[in-house]
Amino acid sequence: MAVTAQLVKELRERTGAGMMDCKKALVETDGDIEKAIEYLREKGLAKAAKKAGRIAAEGLVRVAFDPAHKKAAVIEVNSETDFVAKNDEFVGFVEKLADIALAAGSDDMEAFKALPYEGQETIGDALNSLIAKIGENMNVRRLSKLATPGVVYTGYIHGNGKIGVIVGIKTEASADEIAVCAKDVAMQVASMSPRFVDETQVDPAWLESETEIARQQLLNEGKPEALLEKIIPGKIKAILKEVCLVDQKFVKNSDITVAQYVDSVAKEIGKPMQVVEMVRYEVGEGIEKKEEDFAAEVAAQAGL
Repeated sequence: MAVTAQLVKELRERTGAGMMDCKKALVETDGDIEKAIEYLREKGLAKAAKKAGRIAAEGLVRVAFDPAHKKAAVIEVNSETDFVAKNDEFVGFVEKLADIALAAGSDDMEAFKALPYEGQETIGDALNSLIAKIGENMNVRRLSKLATPGVVYTGYIHGNGKIGVIVGIKTEASADEIAVCAKDVAMQVASMSPRFVDETQVDPAWLESETEIARQQLLNEGKPEALLEKIIPGKIKAILKEVCLVDQKFVKNSDITVAQYVDSVAKEIGKPMQVVEMVRYEVGEGIEKKEEDFAAEVAAQAGL
C-alpha cells in the first residue's frame, strides 16, 4: 500500500510521533496504520500521545534579545512537574526555543511549531521526542515577539524562570545606557504585575467592567445614585494608579512613581525615555492545576 502524506498526517495525529518516524513506521508496515501504531509503541515513539491529556502547569519562561536589544522574544514551555522544569535537557530546549522565537517571522504558534529544529524535522517533532524521552507531558504554551522601531528592550527573569518580563523603552539611548533603569522597571513588572503600561493602553472593556463594579459597590454602601457620577471617576483614577505601570509607586522608592523614576534617569543621561511596552509571563498562570493526593497515587499504583 502506498504511503501517502495524508496517512502520515493521520498517524502523527494519533500517536504524537515525529513525521519521519511516522513515515518510517508506515513503510515498515506496508501502510497498515494500526500496525504502524504498534510499531511506534514498541519503539517508544508513541508515548507523547498517551501523556497529552495530563496537565502541564509547571515549566519555564525564557527571554531572548538581539545584540542591540532592538528585538526581543519571550516564551513559556510547560511540564507536569517542577522536577522536570529543572532538568538540564528541558532547560536547554526552552533556551533554544527562545532563540528560535527571536529569529522567527511571527509569533503564530502553529507556524512556530512547524519551524525546523536541529536534529529533528520540526520544533513539534523535537517536543514529542523530548516527551517520549523524559516521560512527562510538555507544551509550548505561548510566545511573544517585540520589535517596534525606536524601542530598546530589556528583560528580567525571576525565580529561575518562573516569571519572565520584557520591557520596551522608546529612546535614542543604547541598551547599555538604560540597562539599570530598564531592569528596575522590568523587576517592577515582575513584582507588581501591572495590567497596562499607561492609561492610553487601558482596555475599554476592562474599564467598563471596573466602572460598573464601582457603581454597584457604592450603591451597596448606600450612596445616593445622584452622587455616583461625582464619586466614580475618583475611584477609577485610584484603580488606574494601581494597574498602570508608569503610575505605580516605584518599589525601590515609594516616594515617586515609575514614570518619575524613568524621567530622572532620562535627565541624567540627557536622552528622552518613555516606557511603551511590556510583556509578563508567569509559569502556569490561568492553567487549572490538578490537586493530587500523592500517598493515594502511590497506593493506587501499588494495588493497595
